[in-house]
Amino acid sequence: MATDGPDSDYLKRRALRRGSAGWLLLTGLGVAYVVSGDFSGWNVGLSKGGFGGLAVATLLMGVMYACLVFALAELSAILPTAGGGYGFARRALGTWGGFLTGTAILIEYILAPAAISIFIGDYVESLDLFGLTSGWPVYLACFVIFIGIHLWGVGEALRFSLIVTAIAVAALLIFAVGAFAEFTADSLNDIPVDEDAFGANSWLPFGLIGIWSAFPFGMWFFLGVEGVPLAAEEAKDPVRSMPRALAVSLGILVLLAMLTFLAATGARGSAAVQDAGNPLVVALQGAGDNAQPTGLSRFVNYAGLAGLVASFFSLIYAGSRQLFALSRAGYLPRFLSLTSRRKAPYLGLLIPGAIGFALAASTGDGARMLNIAVFGATISYALMALSHMVLRRREPELPRPYRTPGGIATSSTAFVLALFALVATFLVDITAAIIALVVYVVALGYFALYSRHRLVASAPEEEFAALAEAEAELERDERPHTHKP
Repeated sequence: MATDGPDSDYLKRRALRRGSAGWLLLTGLGVAYVVSGDFSGWNVGLSKGGFGGLAVATLLMGVMYACLVFALAELSAILPTAGGGYGFARRALGTWGGFLTGTAILIEYILAPAAISIFIGDYVESLDLFGLTSGWPVYLACFVIFIGIHLWGVGEALRFSLIVTAIAVAALLIFAVGAFAEFTADSLNDIPVDEDAFGANSWLPFGLIGIWSAFPFGMWFFLGVEGVPLAAEEAKDPVRSMPRALAVSLGILVLLAMLTFLAATGARGSAAVQDAGNPLVVALQGAGDNAQPTGLSRFVNYAGLAGLVASFFSLIYAGSRQLFALSRAGYLPRFLSLTSRRKAPYLGLLIPGAIGFALAASTGDGARMLNIAVFGATISYALMALSHMVLRRREPELPRPYRTPGGIATSSTAFVLALFALVATFLVDITAAIIALVVYVVALGYFALYSRHRLVASAPEEEFAALAEAEAELERDERPHTHKP
């Protein structure tokens, strides 16, 4: 329960710039969150499940994201606040549910940019840009430059993100045209079969378990699109623009996933690209001494850097808004939600950025950090889907400008698949899953012992919840009382 009512200018010092983003910028944001996953990362799933295993995993994860996005479109039209998934869970599941969801989202959006900064460093080194090597100076430059643009203003930041994302998407389409020119179906299933694996064959070389193990990598074609509702308070007409942006961005991502997956594996073979740091380049030119660089492969290599920048930039935005909302409501220290004269949550940008840079510079292990991010993401997906189910059952008369096709059946599908994906993170990297679990437990301890007693009643998410409680109590009082004779 929110217990604290702060001074009157509390929310004025924590205000975002409203009306800065229309549906086009929001769509660009949704694609930007994800587009780097098309250039690298997904291909490791081939080493877990082979072509068939990763294909099925990607299909199932695509279904999960589609169901989740439809549920989020309804929730974001009901609760258009910067809290996004945390705000939805707060309304449906109470303060504990809100904090559980918000913390899981924060784990995703703080760890993912740290990992991507390392990948940017690898690309800068491989392209021999300015003679730089992958290391802390490159990571620091990423955080300083792109956080600086965010501090300039949200409208400017989203327009920059849209431009870089458009370059990356165009490059993926051009890559697909070039790679399909060398496509052969026999290349798809060229990974040796593990004869000891149950159900193993040329399409499932690691057996049926390979499908499950490939879940986290099938997610990489879509990971992050659920962050679009975090821009709700800064959107133009969020009730209409948010569902539209979510649907269009997911449609673009599905198309890019199909083209990239088939083109890359069919051009050079699944075995060739399964462990590559730059699978699209390998698909075009080969690897090692047999590599034959072409003009197209060089272009795709540079475009891969653009894709990484787009995702890094947009994930920084998402993390800052989630931290801002949790802090404004008192779940995290309140000073983190202060905004600048340009209405940017400057501490919500700088502190996660400092944490991300420290992690990148000290570990250099981008793959593990992404696995930790996936762990947080799957928990948040399950809780957001559950929030949709609970609100549909508990508040059926709640005004819903947009209604999820299929209703509870849709969100239930997302919920079940998210739980399977969560378990799959332990199959892929149990160390990463345990690290994420420890961080999660520590955060919950902070909430249980301290912040849940100091929530801010006037924060938008808390006001929505309080209004719902008041309406429910009034409805109970107005019900006719019956007496037994």
